[in-house]
Amino acid sequence: MLKKERYRAFVDYFSTHNPDAQTELNYSNPYELLVAVILSAQCTDKRINQVTPALFARFPDAESLAASTPDEVFTYIRSVSYPNNKAKHLVGMAQTLVNDFGGVVPQKIEELQRLPGVGRKTANVIASVVYQAPAIAVDTHVFRVANRIGLTDNAKTPLAAEKQLVKYLPKDTLAIAHHWLILHGRYICVARNPKCATCPITWMCRYFEKYKKNEKT
Repeated sequence: MLKKERYRAFVDYFSTHNPDAQTELNYSNPYELLVAVILSAQCTDKRINQVTPALFARFPDAESLAASTPDEVFTYIRSVSYPNNKAKHLVGMAQTLVNDFGGVVPQKIEELQRLPGVGRKTANVIASVVYQAPAIAVDTHVFRVANRIGLTDNAKTPLAAEKQLVKYLPKDTLAIAHHWLILHGRYICVARNPKCATCPITWMCRYFEKYKKNEKT
C-alpha cells in the first residue's frame, strides 16, 4: 500500500467509525486541561481523573495554584507518577501563567512552551484541543502506533513522527487524529502483544502485513 493510500484509508476508517474521538481526561476549562495534561505524563488518564476533582476543588484557577506551594500540591497528587517534580511544575506553571499571561492559557505553541512542565507534546495538546489549532501531539501511543501502521517511516523521535504526520494528514484532521492514534494504542495496538486478532485495521497495517499475516493461529 502506498503512503498516500494508507493515510487515506486511515482517515476514512476512523472518521467513519470514531468521528467524535476526544481526550479521556476530565476537564471543564483550558486551565484544568493544562493541569491534567501535565499530570498525565507517564501516567494513566484513569489515575489523573481520580486525582483532579479534589485538586481542582482546592485550586480552581491559576491564581489559587500560583499562591500555593509544591509541598501542598504534592498532597493532592501523591499517587501519580513523579509527584514531586509535577508539583513543582504545576506551581511554576501557574505562577508564569499569572505573571506573564494574566492567568489565561495562551494559544500559541511557543508561548505554551514557556510554562514550566509544558513540552512540545503538552503544548500541541492544548493548542489542538482548546484552540482547534492544526497541530498533533505525539506521545508514546501516537509514536508507536503511527510507526506500526506505517503512517511514519520508522521515525526515531516524536518530533520526526510529528513532522511526517503533519505533512501527510489533512490539516483539518490533525487534532482528532491524535485521539484516534492514542485510543487505538491504548486499547488495541498496545505496546506488548498488540491485539492484532481483534484489530479492525490490519488490512492497512504495515506491522501486521510484515510480521503477523502469515502466522498460524
